[in-house]
Amino acid sequence: MKDKVQESIEGIRLLLQGHGGDVQLISVDEETGKVEVQLQGACNGCPHAAQTLKMGVEAKLKEDVPEVTEVVAV
Repeated sequence: MKDKVQESIEGIRLLLQGHGGDVQLISVDEETGKVEVQLQGACNGCPHAAQTLKMGVEAKLKEDVPEVTEVVAV
């Protein structure tokens, strides 16, 4: 599962990097499906970061890796 999540994040990173941001995978809990990421660059501290996390990163990860149940920023 971690490899699938990492592959999906690589695609997401390209989009975020186009806007000066980035995302890094921190951990994947295969039992619960919880994924921890760190938003970086322009995404770090951005007022829209929570929306990017849930509607962007989490939505894409759930689409690509159905085992993902939630994505949280650390």
